[in-house]
Amino acid sequence: MVKLSYDLHIHSCLSPCGDEDMTPGNIVGMAAIKELDVIAVTDHNSCKNCPAVMELVKEYDIVAIPGMELCTQEEVHVLCLFADLQDAMDFDSYVSSRLLRIPNDEQIFGKQEIYDAKDCKIGTEPYLLINAADIPFDELKELMKKFHGIAIPAHMDKNTNSLLSNLGFIPPDSDFTCAELKDIGKREDLTGRNPYLKKCNIITNSDAHSLGLIHEPVYYLYAESKSPMDIIKALSEQREE
Repeated sequence: MVKLSYDLHIHSCLSPCGDEDMTPGNIVGMAAIKELDVIAVTDHNSCKNCPAVMELVKEYDIVAIPGMELCTQEEVHVLCLFADLQDAMDFDSYVSSRLLRIPNDEQIFGKQEIYDAKDCKIGTEPYLLINAADIPFDELKELMKKFHGIAIPAHMDKNTNSLLSNLGFIPPDSDFTCAELKDIGKREDLTGRNPYLKKCNIITNSDAHSLGLIHEPVYYLYAESKSPMDIIKALSEQREE
């Protein structure tokens, strides 16, 4: 098994709430400076900066996992990670088709910029990305099978946009195997009140919207190799209670 430092929840300048200097090149560069092994750029309801990130990490000893922070119909935030870039981009197209076409007002919400592998701006997303998609939480199981990904309920310990805050409980038919906490110190309390989480892999990420907030290499996961597929597999394996 390989021990890997990670940060799997980072927002680029494509997210309207992300700083403008959160370009793919700056994110990858900061991850290299901080000596992270694995990162995932997970913008709100979009994967459109993932191709640049995937290309840029080739210059460093870093693995990038293409992903998205999906906002479900219930306004629950879920990290969706994929071993393959094409699966991520296919999911991006699907999510885009399920979003309301509300024009983004940059003065109110912020810019939504798309970059290439040379870290040059190549476009903007015209429609607001922070809306809820017309995708119920209970559809994610089948969607992840279709797009070969993993769904990870995000920041379960937060009082907004989390599975527990918005639904008030973990649905009895849930089958997710990994959950994210913003504050790993709340793990014991949260798993005590929600026994389902005892069989889940618990990860913690920065949810960084600025370069300085990207995690230092202090959180680790273990996988059979450093490949995206093996990392997804490790997160997908159910723990014994």
